[in-house]
Amino acid sequence: MRSLRTGLSLTSLVAGLALLLTAPAAHAADTPLRDLGAAKGKVVGTAVTGSKLTGTYGDLAGAQFSSLTPGNAMKWESVEPAQGSFNWAEADQIVAFAQAHNQQVRGHTLVWHNQNPNWLTNGSWTPAQLTTLLQNHIGTEVGRYKGKIAAWDVVNEPFNEDGTYRPTLWYNGLGTDYIAKALTWARAADPAAKLYVNDYNVEGVNAKSTALYNLVRSLKERGVPIDGVGLQAHLILGQVPSTLQQNIQRFADLGVDVAITELDIRMNLPSDSAKLAQQKADYKAVTAACVAVARCVNLTVWGFADSDSWVESTFPGQGAATPYDGNYAPKPAYYGIAEALGGTSTPPPTGGCTASYGVGSQWNTGFTGNVTISCSGASLSSWKVTWTYGAGQQITQAWNATCTQSGAAVSCANAPYNGTVPDGGSVSFGFNASWSGSNPVPTVTLG
Repeated sequence: MRSLRTGLSLTSLVAGLALLLTAPAAHAADTPLRDLGAAKGKVVGTAVTGSKLTGTYGDLAGAQFSSLTPGNAMKWESVEPAQGSFNWAEADQIVAFAQAHNQQVRGHTLVWHNQNPNWLTNGSWTPAQLTTLLQNHIGTEVGRYKGKIAAWDVVNEPFNEDGTYRPTLWYNGLGTDYIAKALTWARAADPAAKLYVNDYNVEGVNAKSTALYNLVRSLKERGVPIDGVGLQAHLILGQVPSTLQQNIQRFADLGVDVAITELDIRMNLPSDSAKLAQQKADYKAVTAACVAVARCVNLTVWGFADSDSWVESTFPGQGAATPYDGNYAPKPAYYGIAEALGGTSTPPPTGGCTASYGVGSQWNTGFTGNVTISCSGASLSSWKVTWTYGAGQQITQAWNATCTQSGAAVSCANAPYNGTVPDGGSVSFGFNASWSGSNPVPTVTLG
């Protein structure tokens, strides 16, 4: 449904996450979410931005998730910005990444009222012309990725909050049957892909979800190909619908699969330990509801890190909606998902502090590095960060920290003015260093 915030590419490769306070973090020894999900018969996914699938972002996307949803790359305005002129670069990149990491791809989305190209929305089309445009679009895109896409969100957000049909280019021009036509054309283009109708504010039993239920029942009765419903689950802290599992079950009883397609849970900023604990409980509740229903087959988060979330730019003053913080450290929410899937690793109940190591610019003999210490649900009055270089790198200069190096071992302590890191805050320091031959990222320890 929603756009992942694209922005500029990361100015540094962030890596070396470590949380070493009072309990284990999501180290490599922890069972990845994708494996926990597989043990429960669930696919665990995330929406991604293709240009970011490198470094720590790419490592986590590949290791933790068994399904990828292109955040924007498969929407009409992205793939056909000018009529008859196609751009598949980012979509192809995401599909290739998924194939390399043994992941499914969830195609998103074919028919929507948003993020359409100007030539389409500003055109004056007859019903016959609209029919041809839509059929060609679906056939072209689904056909291009035939055999490579596990499921398509064919129709996105067809309903108003009261359960009436949303007035859109498609509804106004083609009537309610645009949905059945779109599903039929998608099935013809790729008979193996699962076909979904996807919407938001349909997680609990309400007027909107009942309209979706009635649509699916009608489509099934008519023999229209429909394999599942997507519940977006853009939720607000402390407001997981009490009827979520009941709602999932009633769709399953119609004979279709259910997917949680765009899960995030936003809060008023800044975050604190109480909010993070509630968010963990909320993520756990949503995951548990999916686990409880056999036909709930996929749980996808809409971006896994707060730095890649659409929320802050769309809801001013709100954010911190995803399972990882902006430095790619797992938040309590991560463990809420893991625990509902049968995982056993538990973070400190009030959160913790993390250190992340990044490489900025690099040249033939040297590089600039940076380390950020962030706290969420905890605070520090002083700090020390240590790591061991694996390829002979040598620090030559540091700022905002006092750094010493003995052989390969590096130790950096706070300066007199930046030892305090409040709950929800962060501090950073930087350094110049030399390298020769290779510059592998070390594992960082915060002590």
